[in-house]
Amino acid sequence: MFTYYDVVIIPLILGVVEVFKRLGMPSKFSPLVSLVLGILFGIFYLSAPLKEGILVGIMLGLSASGLYSGTKNLKEKEKKEENDC
Repeated sequence: MFTYYDVVIIPLILGVVEVFKRLGMPSKFSPLVSLVLGILFGIFYLSAPLKEGILVGIMLGLSASGLYSGTKNLKEKEKKEENDC
């Protein structure tokens, strides 16, 4: 069953995706890798039935992808505002 402390998997997924990017993976594949890693964590890490593990894994992967996208957009906005001043 999914518990609240399993949410720490999201930053872990972000970290692994960042490692892949630094090894040369194009950024456009980041959401896909986040989704795959989330599903893998959901199936193999969580002690849940397969269907529930896949569903929770999809939620974890999409959450990690959204967190990455949101922080990236925030940084770009701050950089643009600094250049406009």
